[in-house]
Amino acid sequence: MRGWRSAFVGLLLWWTCAFASAQTGSAVLELRQGSVSTTIHGQTATAPLVLPYNWDHEQHAQPGTARFELPFTLPQRPDGPWAVYMQRVGNTFELRLNGELLRVHGDLSRGNGADYAKSPRSLMVPAQLLRAGPNLLEIRLRADSGRRAGLSPVLIGPADDVLAIYSAAYASRFTGSVLLVGFSVVVGAIALALWLTQSGNRATGGRRREAVYFWAALAEFCWALRVADAAIVTPPIGWVGWGTLMTACYSGWAVSAMLFCHHVAGWDRHPRMHWMWRAMAVMFLGSIACCWFSLSQADPRWLTGWLALELVGVFGYIGVFAAATVRRPDTARVLVGSAAVLTVVVALRDWAVIRLSDSYGETTWVRYTSVFFGIALLAIVLERFHTASTQAKELLGTLAARVADRERELASTYARLEDASREQARTHERERILRDMHDGVGSHISAAIHQLQSGQARPTELLRTLRDSLDQLKLSMDAIHMPPGDVGALLAALRYRLEPRLAASSVGLEWAVEEIEPVSRLDGPAMRQLQFLLFEVISNVLQHAEASVLRIEAAMHEGVLRLRAVDNGRGFDASQLPRALRQRAQAIGVQLALESQPGRTVVQLAFV
Repeated sequence: MRGWRSAFVGLLLWWTCAFASAQTGSAVLELRQGSVSTTIHGQTATAPLVLPYNWDHEQHAQPGTARFELPFTLPQRPDGPWAVYMQRVGNTFELRLNGELLRVHGDLSRGNGADYAKSPRSLMVPAQLLRAGPNLLEIRLRADSGRRAGLSPVLIGPADDVLAIYSAAYASRFTGSVLLVGFSVVVGAIALALWLTQSGNRATGGRRREAVYFWAALAEFCWALRVADAAIVTPPIGWVGWGTLMTACYSGWAVSAMLFCHHVAGWDRHPRMHWMWRAMAVMFLGSIACCWFSLSQADPRWLTGWLALELVGVFGYIGVFAAATVRRPDTARVLVGSAAVLTVVVALRDWAVIRLSDSYGETTWVRYTSVFFGIALLAIVLERFHTASTQAKELLGTLAARVADRERELASTYARLEDASREQARTHERERILRDMHDGVGSHISAAIHQLQSGQARPTELLRTLRDSLDQLKLSMDAIHMPPGDVGALLAALRYRLEPRLAASSVGLEWAVEEIEPVSRLDGPAMRQLQFLLFEVISNVLQHAEASVLRIEAAMHEGVLRLRAVDNGRGFDASQLPRALRQRAQAIGVQLALESQPGRTVVQLAFV
C-alpha cells in the first residue's frame, strides 16, 4: 500500500512542479531520498530514507527525535531567492541548509507542546546559502505519540514557484478549515435558535421543542471545535487531554449526526428504537476511553480498532436509513441520506489513509463533506418554513372566510336586535305615554268627573281641573322629542305651554334662565320626572298660592345646576314637603329645598 500511495503522491507533486516550471521557466526539486537518524528512549539508529516518513507507523507511535539529511545537487548557484515547502512536518522542528540554521518551530527539548504538523510549512532560502554542486538540507524534529509526526516529501526551488504551491495547499488545509469552522458555527447557531424558539402545547401532551434542531446544532458545534484544531498550534491543555477532547468532538459529531438522521426519519417515536440511545452512549463513551488509553499508553491500535468498529456501526445504520429513504422518499430524507452516505464513504477513506497507510501529508476529507450536513439542514429548514408559510396562508384564508361568515351572522343578528330594540323603545314610549296620561291627564279627568257628579263643584274649579289635564297632555306630547339632559329645552317647552295659562290667571311670569349646560345623568325618564315636578310646582302656584308674580330662575354655579321657582303668594307650612314633589325629586336624584312665608315661597332644585 505504501508503494502505490507514494507513487500517487510523487506523481501529483511532479505534475505540480512541472506546471510551475512551465509557467516560470525554472525547476522545482523534489527531495525524497536521504538518511534518517532516530533516537527513542536513548537509543539512536540510522537508516536510509525514502520520503514520506510516517513516524507513528515507522516507530510504533513511540515519542522521540529524528534527524533527516536530504542531499541535492545544483549545476550552478541560483541568482534569486529560493524557498522550501513541506506539505507536513512535525511535531516541532528546525531546518538547516548547508549547516546554516534557517528556521525553528517549537522547542525540540519539550514534548507534547506545540504541534506544527497541522498545516503546510514554507520558508525562504537566501541565494547565498546555496552553492553549485552538492548541498545538504537537514531537518531535525521531535515526534510526540499519536500526533501524526513525520515528514512529507520536500520541495525546494525558486521562491515564486514554491510559494505558489504553498499558497494552494495552505488555502486548502488552513484557510479552508477556518471557513468550515465559521460555516459550522453559523449553521449550529441557526439550528440552536430554532430549537430554543420552538414551543409546543403541554396541555395536549405535545413536546416543547423539536429535537432534530438540537442534534443538528450539537453536531455542528462539535465539528466546529474539531476542525478548529487545525488552527491551534499550542493546545490550551496537555496533549493527552486535548487529544481525548478532539476525539470526543469527533465522536460527538458522529453521534449527533446519527441522532439527527434518527429524528428526520421519525424513528424516535417508535418504542422498538429506544436501543439507539444506549448504542450512541456506548459509541461516545467508548471513543473517549479508547483514545485516552491509546494516547497514555502510546498504542494507537486501540483507537484504530475502536474507530473501525464505530465505522461499521455507522455504515450499517446509514445503510438502513438509505434503504428506508428509498422505500419512503421525501425531501428531508433524500438530502440527509445523500449527505450521510457520502460522509460515511469519505470517513472510510480517511480511516484507511490516516490510520492504516504509510502515506504522510494527507489530510482528512470528511471535514469538507460535513458541509453537506449543514446544507441539508438549511434545506430542511427552508422546506419546513415554506410548508409552514403555505399552511399559515391556508389557515388565514379559512379564518378570513370564517370571520366573514361570522361578521355576516353578527350583522344579521345586530339588525334583528336593532329592530327589536326600536320596537321595544316604541312599546316603552307607548307605555310611558299611557302611564303619564293615566297618572296625569286621567287623574285630572277623573277629578273633573267626581266634581260634576257631586254637584257641588264651582265652574271655575272644574275649568281649572280640565286645563291642568290639557296642559299635562301637551307636556306628555312634548316629552316625546325632549333631548336627554337638555334642561334648557325643557324649561322653554314648559314656558311655551304654561305662560298663556299664567296670563289668564293674572299671574305675571318673570324669566331669569341663563345658558345651561346639559346634565348628562338625566335620561329620558328622568327628564319626564323633572318636567312633571316643575309642572306640579307651577300648578300649586296657580291653584293655591293666590300669587300675582311667579319667577323662574336657572343658573350654573361651580358645575352645579340650580333651578328656583319663587312666587309672592300667601305661603304655606313648609315643615312638611309635599309627597308628590319629594318622590319625584328622589326619583331623579336632586336636592329639594322649600322655603315659604307670606309673600315669598321658594322651591329650589340642586343637581349636585
